[in-house]
Amino acid sequence: QVHLVESGGGSVQAGGSLRLSCAASEYQGRLICMGWFRQAPGKEREGVASIGSGDVGRYYTDSVKGRFTISEDNGMNTVTLQMNNLKPEDTGIYYCAADPGGQCILSGHRNAAISTKDFSFWGQGTQVNVSL
Repeated sequence: QVHLVESGGGSVQAGGSLRLSCAASEYQGRLICMGWFRQAPGKEREGVASIGSGDVGRYYTDSVKGRFTISEDNGMNTVTLQMNNLKPEDTGIYYCAADPGGQCILSGHRNAAISTKDFSFWGQGTQVNVSL
């Protein structure tokens, strides 16, 4: 079992920045891969970014490349998503998730979209609103 808690959401104007953090706790062993997903109203949850332990296999969905940066520290206990130059289409609920099998590392190396099916543990989500 992994307990994930997100923080850092909020409301900003287009062009602004937000920094999301995910704190992981109550797990045994080592977290291999972590990711961020988002869900806009009426849309499916989509993978935004992911990272493997040791800063390997980073993945970004095309729409955020060059604007978002995912990082991890403290042995994957904390995963951060720095979001710059935010756009209204970035609005949604952002979820942190843990992939115990490490599939997202392979996705990152292949530049293939990460899947919700590979992530077993989820945070409660944090709201991001970007206005014009």
